[in-house]
Amino acid sequence: MKRLFCAALLCAGFTGQAMAAQEKTDLLWKRFENTVADTEKNLDGVMGVALLDLNTGKQFLLHGDEIFPQASSIKITVLAELYHQSEQAASGAKGKQKLTDPYVVQADDIVQDSDIMGGLTPGVTTLTNRDLATMMIAVSDNAATNVLIDRVGMGNVRALMESLGLPNTQLRRKMMDLKAASEGRENISTPREMMTLLEALYHGKVLGPKTTEDFFAMLETHKDSWIPASLPENLKIANKPGALEGVRADSGVIFLENRPYVLCVMTSYLGSEKAGEQAISKISAAAFDLFDRLSRASEYGRVISVSNGAVR
Repeated sequence: MKRLFCAALLCAGFTGQAMAAQEKTDLLWKRFENTVADTEKNLDGVMGVALLDLNTGKQFLLHGDEIFPQASSIKITVLAELYHQSEQAASGAKGKQKLTDPYVVQADDIVQDSDIMGGLTPGVTTLTNRDLATMMIAVSDNAATNVLIDRVGMGNVRALMESLGLPNTQLRRKMMDLKAASEGRENISTPREMMTLLEALYHGKVLGPKTTEDFFAMLETHKDSWIPASLPENLKIANKPGALEGVRADSGVIFLENRPYVLCVMTSYLGSEKAGEQAISKISAAAFDLFDRLSRASEYGRVISVSNGAVR
């Protein structure tokens, strides 16, 4: 009986320590939440945020189920369907696009914000789907995006999202189709759904291991965007920003060593688009601060760094 009593006391001690450690990390999350609340309060517009710890599944949501225009962030879904079809084609499926399939540039492909495609020679220049995807992600070339939408099929993109349980993540028009936009056919998603999509991709629930690695390598292609703006330059970040009048959005996976996470920030009805961009960067910096501490600290909060071969 005495041994059992001592064992119970010991177990209770360990449980108390675990609870204390959890309380400490909860305080760090609370600091992040306070930053989000302060940012939203001072933003002349509407904002939604989704943050997910890919190690533990812990998440934070602000207006997580509100629908926001995605602008170019919707191109993540086009890229996902391209890689999905490439896998299907490799398995013998007919009528599916491969990354290596060629395409000859046409003069009528060109729309606004087609900086690369617009400089190529129609009827002569031949690109692969991978080339088009690179232009779509790296410089957000709208002509390249529209060609890929035609090739993989808008309906197939929507079907993939529906199969993943993402009914509000919808590709409903091509890039720069102002008529469709004026009729209400906007490309949309929610912070929660874009977070869920990126989580599913990260955990290999959409693509096989090699294809998943290549997908994120493509999405990691260097680009000017707001999530990485205040983060270390050597940090791997696979994201896609989007910008329209009154709208700024950015969603991605931040591959922080030992503590990867997903961050999606969406804004609309912006009085100042610059303020929307700054808000995304501020929230991204706060998220990085949270996960950087968690990645380097023990359960007691001790951070151990190595400098010149010595432990500090």
